[in-house]
Amino acid sequence: MKTMLMRASMLAVMFSGVNLMFAQEDATTSMRDYMAPEKANRNVFEDPKVASPEYDGVKVVVGGDFALQFQGLDHWTENKNLGFVKDANGNNTTTPNYLYNMGNDFNLPTANLDINAYLAKGVKMHLRTYLSARHHNEAWVKGGYIQIDDLDFIKPGFLGEIMKYARVKVGMDEINYGDSHFRRTDNAEAINNPFVGNYIMDSFTTEPFGEVYGFYKNFIAMVGVSNGKLNQTPIKGTSWNSPSVYAKIGWDKQINPDLRVRLTGSFMQTNGWNTGSYLYGGDRAGSRYYYVLLTANDLTGTNNPSTGGFNPGLRKMQAFQINPFIKYQGLEFFGIYEYVTGLKSLTATRGNYTQLGAELLYRFGGKEQFYVGGRYNNVSGKDNDDAATLERKIDRYQLGGGWFMTKNVLAKVEYVNQQYNDSKVWGATSPLQGGKFNGLMLEATIGF
Repeated sequence: MKTMLMRASMLAVMFSGVNLMFAQEDATTSMRDYMAPEKANRNVFEDPKVASPEYDGVKVVVGGDFALQFQGLDHWTENKNLGFVKDANGNNTTTPNYLYNMGNDFNLPTANLDINAYLAKGVKMHLRTYLSARHHNEAWVKGGYIQIDDLDFIKPGFLGEIMKYARVKVGMDEINYGDSHFRRTDNAEAINNPFVGNYIMDSFTTEPFGEVYGFYKNFIAMVGVSNGKLNQTPIKGTSWNSPSVYAKIGWDKQINPDLRVRLTGSFMQTNGWNTGSYLYGGDRAGSRYYYVLLTANDLTGTNNPSTGGFNPGLRKMQAFQINPFIKYQGLEFFGIYEYVTGLKSLTATRGNYTQLGAELLYRFGGKEQFYVGGRYNNVSGKDNDDAATLERKIDRYQLGGGWFMTKNVLAKVEYVNQQYNDSKVWGATSPLQGGKFNGLMLEATIGF
């Protein structure tokens, strides 16, 4: 009883706090759209550089996301030797290992809580908490940042001519490398991803960072630096640690009412051995294709959260990503060319991987509330650039469609087919050797 009363008291305090925050919220559409433009419109990349709303006190906008999938996937492998099932002590039994038997059912629902605050003219804060995720069922702070588009809080008009074209962004959140992270699913925020799954090599990480932007006419430039760490500690360790640096340059123009063209190029250099290895392994939420190609020896639940994805695991790496985006009336194309090179170990030669991706969508309806489309994704490369190292290859295609019931409610369906090359490079007893999964995914998501 005492525990129940304590929980009830905590909930009462939480809900009273939420009411207060909603009471502070500016109810106008312009403020809400300014605070979270990616929830109000599709195909938003960097926040638009627009005139800052006038400031007459702190404004807080509370938002959130919810996503639920129905999964109907099958999987199998060409590898006939998956080893043996292990007992509770980790010792082999005489039972041959086997893939889990996949069924058709719902995945764990995911949810986000967003708090966006307007703290001064042109100064806004964003904070996101994962309320429930595949990797963490409990509430877990993803990160946040402060974005500064005006310096009037120092002095009215301070560096006004410069700040017409400049922006400063500081926080511990996702870094702005590439454009694919704007179209990915971020735990429950799936409303900007036209498909269910993210790209195979998912370039997404949350790190302490500082970024400086320049906007001039239709051009954008950005330079940033991070400490290269996903989990923070002041202990240096025995290996070399060093910051990561990254940059982006691009052009984005609405040429006429029917045609928009965007082209960006991004670069990232990681310099540490204990740091800078999270670019393709920084997602603390988890992938959408639950438990594919796992065996009886693999843990489920919150474990093995990245099934269906691939992290090359390179360090001291250089990564490049080029992203074209073209939208003509309802026809929409987004592409990825990505190349990364780095070290798998201190004694190895440099390895490299290439990722190709292409999305083609057609949006239709009076408000383009419906769409159909496809995505092709390929990853290939080697851990070490020598003749003895075997090549890895992964191919995936996704076919799907969606319906925006409102601008904040989306239902989508996807057929996915992914396969791995039949090579010992994956491991002698790995189900990824000649592994394949395919099937149907249904997802409903709300984002506001």
